[in-house]
Amino acid sequence: MLSKKTYGITDTPELLGETLERVKAAQKVFSGFDQEKIDAIFKAVALAANHYRLPLAKLAVEETGMGILEDKVIKNHYATEYIYNKYKNVKTVGVIEEDTVFGTRKIAEPVGVIAGVIPTTNPTSTSIFKILISLKTRNGIILAPHPRAKKCVVETAKILLEAAVAAGAPENIIGWIDTPSIDLTQMIMKESDFILATGGPGMVKSAYSSGTPAVGVGSGNVPALIDSTANIKVAVNSIIHSKTFDNGMICASEQSVIVVADVYDEVKIEFEKRNSYILGKKEADKVRKIIVVDGHLNGKIVGQPAYKIAEMAGIEVPKTTKILIAEVESTDWEEEFSHEKLSPVLALYKGSDFDDALEKADAILNNNGLGHTSSIHIHLEKGAKNLRKFEERMKSGRIVINQPSSHGGIGDLYNFKLAPSLTLGCGTWGGNSVSENVGVGHLLNIKTVTERKENMLWFRVPPKIYFKRGSLPIALDELIEGEDAKKRIFIVTDNFLLENGNLSAITDKLMEMGIQYSIFSDVETDPTLATVKKGTELMRGFNPDCIVAFGGGSPMDVAKIMWLLYEHPEVDFFDMAMRFMDIRKRVYTFPKMGKKASFIAIPTTAGTGAEVTPFAVITDEKTDVKYPIADYELTPHMAIVDSDLMMHMPKSLTAASGIDVLSHAIESYVSTVATSYTQGLSVEALRLVFKYLPQSYKEGADNPKARQRMADASTIAGMAFGNAFLGICHSLAHKLGATFGIPHGIANALLIEEVIRYNSNDTEAKMGTFSQYTHPRASELYAKLSDYLGLGGNTNEEKVENLIKKIRELKNELEIKPGIKYYGVTEKDFMDKVDYMAENAFDDQCTGANPRYPLIEDLKDIYIKAFNGYPLQD
Repeated sequence: MLSKKTYGITDTPELLGETLERVKAAQKVFSGFDQEKIDAIFKAVALAANHYRLPLAKLAVEETGMGILEDKVIKNHYATEYIYNKYKNVKTVGVIEEDTVFGTRKIAEPVGVIAGVIPTTNPTSTSIFKILISLKTRNGIILAPHPRAKKCVVETAKILLEAAVAAGAPENIIGWIDTPSIDLTQMIMKESDFILATGGPGMVKSAYSSGTPAVGVGSGNVPALIDSTANIKVAVNSIIHSKTFDNGMICASEQSVIVVADVYDEVKIEFEKRNSYILGKKEADKVRKIIVVDGHLNGKIVGQPAYKIAEMAGIEVPKTTKILIAEVESTDWEEEFSHEKLSPVLALYKGSDFDDALEKADAILNNNGLGHTSSIHIHLEKGAKNLRKFEERMKSGRIVINQPSSHGGIGDLYNFKLAPSLTLGCGTWGGNSVSENVGVGHLLNIKTVTERKENMLWFRVPPKIYFKRGSLPIALDELIEGEDAKKRIFIVTDNFLLENGNLSAITDKLMEMGIQYSIFSDVETDPTLATVKKGTELMRGFNPDCIVAFGGGSPMDVAKIMWLLYEHPEVDFFDMAMRFMDIRKRVYTFPKMGKKASFIAIPTTAGTGAEVTPFAVITDEKTDVKYPIADYELTPHMAIVDSDLMMHMPKSLTAASGIDVLSHAIESYVSTVATSYTQGLSVEALRLVFKYLPQSYKEGADNPKARQRMADASTIAGMAFGNAFLGICHSLAHKLGATFGIPHGIANALLIEEVIRYNSNDTEAKMGTFSQYTHPRASELYAKLSDYLGLGGNTNEEKVENLIKKIRELKNELEIKPGIKYYGVTEKDFMDKVDYMAENAFDDQCTGANPRYPLIEDLKDIYIKAFNGYPLQD
């Protein structure tokens, strides 16, 4: 024996229990080692394994009677050198990854004690591999060898333990079972913290059913397809090199070769030239009988040279024979040659063409080889199309191209990104938990530490905003300036503006500049999807290079969606209407806009702010559902805010649109997404509303300053809520307006008081979710608005009530009725529909930014309170 020490024998459950306790105690100490100590031990053990690679290989061959000594030396060398080289600089202790910008750290912790189940085919190399990756990750390990390989596995464990201890590892960090049995193996699998199982399907199934977390990897039945574009000499010799390595015992070695017909004879000749023996029909029948015995692979042929397998079958072949090859047709499970053979025996299939060869390769893989490895030999350029077919079809964790499959599958020999490993995962296809090559990452618990961070915020508005009375004709001069001069303009408006001559302010200027234009004026108060589609067809027929939205919010909403469908006819409206939690992370991605036409928004009302926002609201006429559409691609390129266009707004429209500005200002101020960039705008807009809306309502065109200042307030509030978003007042108003035909601004007015009271209840609040919103503070923010307006009050509660009182006074000045019931809605009709409205309001896009996250019952309660409102004033 190679080990210098004498150890106790572990051959009973009681003694295995003692071994397990010793390894656990050692691992507890080992888990406290730093990276420097771990790396020193890792290196010392690798050096020891490398030093003993030849004697350990001898022990394996002598004990198992399988394989080739020289190849087992290479396996041991590979398990040492390649594994050490791959992981020598990998961090496995403490913080292994850190991102200071996003405030994340990943901390590696060991899993504990590993149960290393070792196969008889590769006993010493697999033991070296599992011990090395266990020690690198601060885990203890107990090896459970196959009974036919117990001596060489135990000797490997002893040598590596002594090297580890000499380098500073705890005394019992590696353990083993001296006299393995099914009961002892099952015991260690059950009592360990993690299982690394390599073996047949039964062993892997046992590992996964033990109740202990496991990485179990099973059998491979590798098909190798040779395409007509392949380099035949390289392909055949690669297969021979792989299949003869350690007499074919690596599970990634080829088991069947499928050759496209037009190179089949050339492949056969090359095999024969290289001392492979093509079996005759009778000879194949004789070999077939010894491949499978009692439904299982005959262990007597595993790892034996070709001539000995021939002797077992009663066939005489030269001792120099490398591989026995049988030409077969069936890929069914009943065909013994289609199985995994773990010996230098190959099935040879002919495919009439590539697709037929692919069918056969897939069938072979499905014979107990799913998930493991597939191989193909093909010209990368000439056969690119067929290679893609192969990659898509084959359900295997590794697809090796133009490589010896044994060497290619284990990694880092004929490819240099596939991790070197002697435990190859087969994924769910093969009943495994991993599909990659197993390494140190599979033996670590990773703690991800995350600091609270505020995500990047934004402030986005149109590139150009022109404002002040009389700005329209001057701003329109830009249309004919520079390289981007416009030639064809499509105007979207409504019939009222068209019939009353309001549009002449634009059309006269366009004619003066010699620009062609077309007008679409069928926009209704609550624009529908049908209207959008109708207008889009006309827009496509005109083929404009600029779109002008002229009017209130409805023409702008319609024009934005028409613009989108004009530039991107492939988009689906209902995909665009999909709700999102964070506009940057939405499932649906809006296409880039402005490639065919620029967009100009010209408001004729002081209310919606749509000229500067990325929003549009469209109603599906089939369901009467209003869909708020939001994306910054919908932001106009230019906004022209000329209050001359608003001078003659009717009083009712002045009130409705003006109170909408107020709701925009208040909701954007308390939104979870509000920032210092938006809140100043919200406050200024609110100040302007309270000061100038009553004047604008009462005096109209006789007070052009009030009209101008309300135009400013509308756009300023638009810039605020276009970046901070809104809240449940708008969610509720959208559904109320759609259900009962109440104008949008009035709907907001009817709801705003109850919404403020609801949001101000900080103690019962279910807080909105956004990283910068740290605690319920809506009452504090409403109180700040009250302070800014000079409304008085000593506590937040008093200030909030004063703000509500101020809003009510404004509504009374605007002659807005105090409750929903005063707008022609009966109590029965309302109660019949309130549940529907509340549920849909909850799902409205505006709900997500509300400072208090509502329950559907909460929204219903707000509706009911708003229905009655407060008593009418005399």
